[in-house]
Amino acid sequence: MRIGFDIDNVITDMDSLLLKEFLKEDKNKRNNGIINKNARHIVKGMFDWSEYEGEEFLANNMERIAKNFKPIDGMKELIDKLIKEGHEVYLISNRVYPHYKEARKTTEDWLLKYNIKYNELILTETIDKSNACKKYKIDIMFDDSVRNCLILRDNDINVCLVKTKYNYNYKRDLDIANDIKEIYERIDGMKKNIILDTDMYNEVDDQFALTYLMHSLDKFKVDAITIAPFSGSGYAKTKTIKEGSIKSLLVTKMILDILDMNEYRNSVYMGATSYFKDSKGSNEAVDKIIELAHKNEKTTIIAIGAITNVALALYKDPNIKDKIEVIWLGGNSFLTGQNLEFNFKQDIEAVRYVFNSEVNLTVIPCRNVASNLVTTTYELDNYLRGSKIGDYLCDTFKELKKHYYETLEDEYGSSKTLWDLSAVAYAINKDWFETKEYSCPNILDDGSYQFTTDRHKVNFVNDLYRNKIFKDYFIKMEKEKVKTKKIER
Repeated sequence: MRIGFDIDNVITDMDSLLLKEFLKEDKNKRNNGIINKNARHIVKGMFDWSEYEGEEFLANNMERIAKNFKPIDGMKELIDKLIKEGHEVYLISNRVYPHYKEARKTTEDWLLKYNIKYNELILTETIDKSNACKKYKIDIMFDDSVRNCLILRDNDINVCLVKTKYNYNYKRDLDIANDIKEIYERIDGMKKNIILDTDMYNEVDDQFALTYLMHSLDKFKVDAITIAPFSGSGYAKTKTIKEGSIKSLLVTKMILDILDMNEYRNSVYMGATSYFKDSKGSNEAVDKIIELAHKNEKTTIIAIGAITNVALALYKDPNIKDKIEVIWLGGNSFLTGQNLEFNFKQDIEAVRYVFNSEVNLTVIPCRNVASNLVTTTYELDNYLRGSKIGDYLCDTFKELKKHYYETLEDEYGSSKTLWDLSAVAYAINKDWFETKEYSCPNILDDGSYQFTTDRHKVNFVNDLYRNKIFKDYFIKMEKEKVKTKKIER
């Protein structure tokens, strides 16, 4: 997410030092001290100064005073945490002449002094920050000025008022954060609750999808990773569904370890080890899906394997239907006329059950849609090599290609599809996809679609923007190279 912060009284503890400076200067004037402790602000009626005297003092001294501001306790740590999660931080302030002669330099020097990280410093000409928020596509703005917040709200900017002792009595219709903890809670509450349902060991694209998901924690709370069944995979060479599921579980945890995200290891759950019609009982994954569906306001399930676990959860507890959104990679587009695709054909009964359940469902077809997500060894080596996880993915990708191409001559001009990136990307940004709602098709025994006109709607993806998805993925994975270089030093 793109998060906007005002600087003074949000990043800096401006008022504490400003009050000391006003008290000091007051002794050089009439030495009457504070005449109104309940004034709206230090410069608005707290002292017996005229408006001109207050403005003159600020014009002559504000820049000097600002250099000595201290950060608000915990703010630097909060920003560090947000940036680590992948958020972008934009500092948006109305520091202008005559209070500041060199506003940008003064501010940049102060931020450097306290090692406060940010993506962009924006100094607005007026108190209206709405144009800046729109230009930089700010998802939420934090400001201490009631007036500024009301302007932002009236311009359809998501804004939160940060409480200070001078706006403490404001109790009207603005969202309010009382402290650092509540600022983070506002941001964290905007994330989607995600379950990734994956047959991780079946193919390398699941492993790419997991790394993509775990580098998108600015948008997601990953509540669970559930293991979907698979069988008959030429690459995995597993003999039973249970063997494949165990290997999927182990590979998932290994990747989390490589990413230094082993706190998620306990969020990986074994799913069904047989397909829908033979597996109506409970398992860890199904129970966790149901638990999270009831716990969260809304849960998004990104399903990139056979949809068995989702079908079983809906079968066991149909009441979760309105609490979940399902994004499923499976089947082919209507143009192919058939669905002889791995995720679809493995468990047609599960597909039929999920389609008929009326759950909020988006289907990303493999052929003619996700099949556009092709890449090559050379592209991956260029963008991913140089980090532990990048090297692992590149090496695994090469090993997989050996399964398809026995000789170097066979491999000339070859590429491979990373199908599963599509489902994660759809959860990140639906604007990268062309979709259309259709009356839910009936699913025949051979897996083909029978079109209808009077059933509930299912959302189908008809196209995607391949370059936008890969650009987002590669940029996010660059952080792993930076992390690796720090470790090496």
